[in-house]
Amino acid sequence: QVHLVESGGGSVQAGGSLRLSCVVSGSTLVNYVMGWLRQAPGKEREVVSAITWSEGRTYVADSVKGRFTISRDDARKTVYLQMYSLKPEDTAVYYCAVKRRGAATYDRWGQGTQVTVSS
Repeated sequence: QVHLVESGGGSVQAGGSLRLSCVVSGSTLVNYVMGWLRQAPGKEREVVSAITWSEGRTYVADSVKGRFTISRDDARKTVYLQMYSLKPEDTAVYYCAVKRRGAATYDRWGQGTQVTVSS
């Protein structure tokens, strides 16, 4: 059973930076994909970025490309989302999630962390 705990959210002004962390426990992560998703009020949940644990291959949504970077630390079993040049439209609850490679949906989620960007 995979357990995810996010941290690092907060409030920043536009142009600022934050780094989110997600500590993973409870299972080997070989053949898993770790994702960062976000949901803003009144909007659908969006996959922001993802990384395959074994190879480190990444996906970054067009809306954040060039500003957000995903990475992982095998030893700490932690996934990071480094966010630069934050915009007010990045305001959302950010979730760390995991799925098996090839699965259509993420099936384990963290509790979420709020990111608020003011103009």
